[in-house]
Amino acid sequence: MKYTKLGRSNMTVSKICLGTMHFGPKASEEESFKIMDRALEIGINFFDTANVYGSKGRSEEIIGNWFSQRPGSRERVVLATKVYNPMADPKIPNEERGISLYKVRKHCADSLRRLQTDHIDLYQVHHIDRRISGEEWWGIFEKLVADGDVLYVGTSNFPGWGLAKFQMLAWQRGFMGLISEQTQYNLLNRIPELEVLPAGREFGIGILAYMPMAGGLLTGKLQAADGTRTRDLEKEYNMSLGENNQQLMNFSKLCREIGEKEHIVATAWTLMHPEVHSAIVGIRTMEQLDGIERAAELGLSPEVMARLDELFDINHGRPLQKGESPEAYAW
Repeated sequence: MKYTKLGRSNMTVSKICLGTMHFGPKASEEESFKIMDRALEIGINFFDTANVYGSKGRSEEIIGNWFSQRPGSRERVVLATKVYNPMADPKIPNEERGISLYKVRKHCADSLRRLQTDHIDLYQVHHIDRRISGEEWWGIFEKLVADGDVLYVGTSNFPGWGLAKFQMLAWQRGFMGLISEQTQYNLLNRIPELEVLPAGREFGIGILAYMPMAGGLLTGKLQAADGTRTRDLEKEYNMSLGENNQQLMNFSKLCREIGEKEHIVATAWTLMHPEVHSAIVGIRTMEQLDGIERAAELGLSPEVMARLDELFDINHGRPLQKGESPEAYAW
């Protein structure tokens, strides 16, 4: 396993992060325990969850139970969770989507209880709240850090302008600010290259790429079963698996040529971007962990990167430039 410092912090995290969204609904507590045991064995020290994962906190509960039954395990894990979404009926005042000092204070205490820990290493705002003032936003997290409940602050699903806004506000207040942004980034979704990844570079915010395999679309599957996340993503990405998908067939061919599996190449590709500090892999079975550390070790050659760039052209052949805004679409 390879490791890196996350963003502007001096905290070390593994280049592969264990995503625990499936703990509870897809992976039983027993299976989840085995997955976390194996993750530590192969060097993954970075676990990511959210208060809403697993039906209102079940994922956090499973992780907390694992900590309680594995003495010393908490000290070996960089633990990340999130806040933003309702944890009760969203019609109840202060339970709607968004953050406030009133809401986050309670949700953080509930996460600590479920996780059976006295602190959260990385507390992430799950989505941007366009209404909250900068003073309240940073007042929330400065207090949590000062109280020792949270060590570092990050975001998820933020636009580039949001990262710039809140990082500058933090620095104006003399606070460290954001150390990470979790964004969906993979060969089929390269939109973050326009604004989010450049913002990460400019403001010292490490990018955590979630869905590096596009939810299973980039794993070499020829078909998805009904009711699976991959089947849902076929609709979201407006594509179908199978031999008629020439783009994915060519991707599999390239992977065979270099002797690597599709999911490893897809994950390694995200990690090749210098702003991506860790790739979050959502695991629901032990088998899905097999060999995943290879993605952190694999360095793709410039020739392979060029072929992937051509194969997964964000502009779909249109006469536009590739890369960052504004040059991607303007002179």
